[in-house]
Amino acid sequence: MLERVFAFAASVQQYMEAGLAGHGLSRARATVVWLVYRGGPQTQRALAQAIGVTARNVTALVDGLEESGFVRRVAHPEDRRALLVQLTDQGRAVTAGLAAEYERHSAYLFAGLPDEQVRQFVATMDMVMGRLTQVATAIEGR
Repeated sequence: MLERVFAFAASVQQYMEAGLAGHGLSRARATVVWLVYRGGPQTQRALAQAIGVTARNVTALVDGLEESGFVRRVAHPEDRRALLVQLTDQGRAVTAGLAAEYERHSAYLFAGLPDEQVRQFVATMDMVMGRLTQVATAIEGR
């Protein structure tokens, strides 16, 4: 059964990477863009915490996104020492387009399934993902 979960995960990863590559984004960069799209301008520290990576990793991601025109760094309005990462017009347009694509693809993937079956699928996936996180945490703690 775990084989099917891994196969599903691989399919989802392939789908995501194919869709993102067409927009010039890696999965890691898309995660940063998506967090800023959903949560508004954020500090690099907040982004690093949300993603679970080091400040150095986020700096490299934001540098790349800034060079490709997706984000810009602006002065924090309340903390002179901090900068906020915010989307550019290009970043907002691409992310809005991705969100629309995901909605269309979601509608296609679940078309014809009863709402209850979709809810059960999502609940099952949430439970399995939670358990996988617990197992991964236990393995890392060895």
